Amino acid sequence: MSAEKTYLLDLRGIICPINFVKTKLKLEELAVGELLEVLLDEGEPIRNVPRSAQEEGHNILKVERVGSHFKVLIKKGA
Repeated sequence: MSAEKTYLLDLRGIICPINFVKTKLKLEELAVGELLEVLLDEGEPIRNVPRSAQEEGHNILKVERVGSHFKVLIKKGA
């Protein structure tokens, strides 16, 4: 079984909609099926970025609260 590479994007402190734009640009660099872990602040970022990524055709595999921020694991869709 091959290990999937996971890329990290730390967007804590970045406001909406810039955080989704940066997420979208990073996802465009990845191959279909690769994973992106995004660190987001609570509030608007955690409400909007996962929803917008899903609307773009990506899969949200996990949303986890870690202290004062969230980790979102996204699998790039087709």
